[in-house]
Amino acid sequence: MAERSVIAIAAHPDDIEFMMAGTLSLLRQAGYRAHYFNLSTGNCGSLQHGPAALTRIRRREARQAAAVLGAEFHESITDDLDVLYTLPLLREVAAVIRRVQPTIVLTHGPQDYMEDHTNACRLAVSAAFSRGIPNFTTKPRVPAWSGDTTVYHALPHGLCDGLRRRIIAGSYVDTGSVQKQKLAALACHESQHGWLQASQGMNSYLAQMEETAREVGRQSRRFRFAEGWRRHSHMGFCAPDADPLKEALGPKVLINRAYERALRQG
Repeated sequence: MAERSVIAIAAHPDDIEFMMAGTLSLLRQAGYRAHYFNLSTGNCGSLQHGPAALTRIRRREARQAAAVLGAEFHESITDDLDVLYTLPLLREVAAVIRRVQPTIVLTHGPQDYMEDHTNACRLAVSAAFSRGIPNFTTKPRVPAWSGDTTVYHALPHGLCDGLRRRIIAGSYVDTGSVQKQKLAALACHESQHGWLQASQGMNSYLAQMEETAREVGRQSRRFRFAEGWRRHSHMGFCAPDADPLKEALGPKVLINRAYERALRQG
């Protein structure tokens, strides 16, 4: 059987650690090759450093975090607030998808509190969709790949969309066994402590992440710490019943039956 792989695609350095890293780590433990891809350099997230210096700092921090998670690091391709749904960026994200050939794509949800996250989601989804289209040229050029991939959307930061509506997960992943690793990976992003406190009111970004994981665990009504996911439509990606996350992690995944019933009822 060919080696399976999973890629986490997020907007900024530390987004993966907040909402996706537990699931990424568990999949790596289950035998998946893990990949870590922040689209933006994070060059705007500081009150102390200029953009060039901050780019270097955040790249170093992100590489350290990827190493903690046991994931292969992919270089960022744009800057903060330049994460736009454009053809040049789509070609670059699609090239990474074709090289990685992921069974699972983890990315932001289509609703979030900022546009960088929303656009990163759109780029990840379109790149995954275009993986097997030979006439779509990537940058750099990578041959089309026709394998199945399943896209999962993380819960948004704050667990609400941009209009403050609560977003509910379709499935929950028990991240309790990797919570310390998730904290260690997030702690690599030292440059963000002061910035998140000043810009978004996070007195401790580590405590904020842990409380979010605890709240998602409470929502599951089973796990102490959890990450929540919604599965993208299968059309153009995989078989209708494909759920490789559940298949790989078994009892660590709890399907939200109420969410599934609501989907069937429209």
